[in-house]
Order: sequence, then structure tokens, then C-alpha cells
Amino acid sequence: MKFLYSSKSHFNLANIVTFSNIAAGLIATYFISQNHFLWAAVFAWLGGAFDIMDGKIARKHNLSSEFGIQLDSFADFLSFVLVPVFFIFQAIYLNTLSGFWLFVAGIVSIYYVISGLRRLIQFNINADAGEVEKFFTGVPTPLGAILLWLFYLINLAGIFSTSSVVILMIITAWSLNSKIKVPHP
Repeated sequence: MKFLYSSKSHFNLANIVTFSNIAAGLIATYFISQNHFLWAAVFAWLGGAFDIMDGKIARKHNLSSEFGIQLDSFADFLSFVLVPVFFIFQAIYLNTLSGFWLFVAGIVSIYYVISGLRRLIQFNINADAGEVEKFFTGVPTPLGAILLWLFYLINLAGIFSTSSVVILMIITAWSLNSKIKVPHP
């Protein structure tokens, strides 16, 4: 069981937790595709919990590695970019938009996905295994995902219109690669 505490192992404890994040994201995607939005949200947030745990475990047991950095970004892309965008598209846009406006919402969704992917790639290029900066430059993808979930809930409550969600998605996508400084927790 030494492999669990070896930074050279692809299946160390931190990476296993990251794989659990990926599994939760895939399960959330399945539930979104079936229009079971409550279960999708549960698994998406479970993925977020795994994301918090994997970093803490990696730092506590000195398990950070280049493989872990890449794996974590893949998990972040799935759980914090693809899942919330797919969720909003399926739960809001498909139910309230059609024709040209659905096409526009699709373009905005693609813009968000590309912005999230670009942010994660840039983060990986700049990342050093085991180091944690005091500030993020640009909104981190987990915070972007939280904002998208809030937009969904506010839309569900009838406070935001669908067009407001589209506009807020554009702004959030832009903020992922902005010069905004966000304190690292």
C-alpha cells in the first residue's frame, strides 16, 4: 500500500480522490442527460468536495506531482466547466429558448467551455508542483462553476430571466481569463 503515499504513483491517495471527482462529474453528466437535475447537482457538488480534498491530501502527504497537476485540471475541466455549462444548457436554455436565441446560447456555452479550458491550460503551464500562490489571476474555474450554479438557482426562483443568465455566463467566461486577482483560500 506504499503506492498510496508515493508522489511517483499515478494511483496515490490524492489522485484516487481526483479520480473520484472525475467519476462524480461523469455521473452528474449522465443525470443531466436524463433531466434529473437534483441528482446531477448532488454529484456535481460531490465532485467539488473531492476537488477540495485532493489538494489538501496532496499537500499534507507531499503527493504533488506533474501527473497530479494535469489530472486535477482534467477533473476541474469536467466538474467545473463542462458539467455546469451542460446543466444550464439542458435545464434553462433548452426549456426556454428556441431558434436563433438557442443558437446564441449555444455559442455562449461554447465560449464558456473554451474560456475554462484556456484558463486551466494556462494554469498548468504556470504551475509548479507543491506550490500554492496567494492569489489567482482570473476567476478560478471552481468559483466560475459556483457562479453558474447560483445563476441557475436565481433563474429557477424567477429572479433572473434566461437572457440574464446568458449575459452573466458571458461575463463569467470573460472573468476566467481576466486580470482580476482572487485570493487563494
